[in-house]
Amino acid sequence: MSVNQSCSSNLSGKDKLREAVKLALPKAFTTTKWLLSIMLPVSFGVMLLNYTGVLALISSYLAPVFELIGLPGESAFVLLTSIFTNIYTAIAVITSLGLEGRVVTILAIMCLVAHGFIIETAVLKKTGLSVVRMVLLRLLGSFAMGAVLNSLLPADTSTTISAVSIKSEPFSVMFLAWLQSSGILVIKVVVLIALLMVFQKILELFGIIKWISKFLKPFQVVMGLPESTSFSWIVANTLGLAYGSAIIMEQVEEGKMTTKDADLLNHHIAVSHSQLEDPLLFAAIGVPLVWMIIPRLLLGIIVVWLCRFERFLRSA
Repeated sequence: MSVNQSCSSNLSGKDKLREAVKLALPKAFTTTKWLLSIMLPVSFGVMLLNYTGVLALISSYLAPVFELIGLPGESAFVLLTSIFTNIYTAIAVITSLGLEGRVVTILAIMCLVAHGFIIETAVLKKTGLSVVRMVLLRLLGSFAMGAVLNSLLPADTSTTISAVSIKSEPFSVMFLAWLQSSGILVIKVVVLIALLMVFQKILELFGIIKWISKFLKPFQVVMGLPESTSFSWIVANTLGLAYGSAIIMEQVEEGKMTTKDADLLNHHIAVSHSQLEDPLLFAAIGVPLVWMIIPRLLLGIIVVWLCRFERFLRSA
């Protein structure tokens, strides 16, 4: 038991809460600055790419790749939009194309695996992962999901997603929209990181994290993840990869998670995270939740066990 842990065990409930806030807020401030220093410049660059039409140009060249896995060529623009922007914009593009429900389901899962990975890969890099490895993992994972589901899902008999029109906006409108969304993002990051860090410290000081780890241990074993990753896994799957990575960094720095354990968890959450909010957004336009949650979870498990097998071969 560490000095901090032994001291905290002698504190009263109120003192533990004060101690949690005292320990968490300085780290929350540092982590918030780090996240925003990545998110804001990248999102501004993406806004410029969208305004100049670069995204549309790239997607036109990638259309034949999507046709190889049985998807219409315009699917390229949907996936690229999700990669460079977010799920909200990808859904807007999907609804503008009038695609059949089966194709929308496949694209939803591909987007959920690969969405926002420009920002998220930069975040994961801070936890020690290779940028090239993560980009390949999420892209190949996304296309693997698309190819598998294209062969599994039955022919579509439902109506197409109703189309809406999306017009190109002048730069001033796009810039003001970016400022507004960035302002909301800043508030969200500041509040959530502070609450997360305080909440984590409360769980640690009251011994609840140990209980959560024991409760999740059987599931963690199946997923191939160490017991130390349980809390970060919960955060990544409820609040998202960026916030999960912030917790991973904090736990690694404090010695509560080894870099090898963090590496396994990062491989999992790279392809399977945000299992609540993002699937619900697609569910609002008719995509079945089961197809958005189970396949990604299975992919995350497969990736972790492949990573473990790779380590075994290297050590042999």
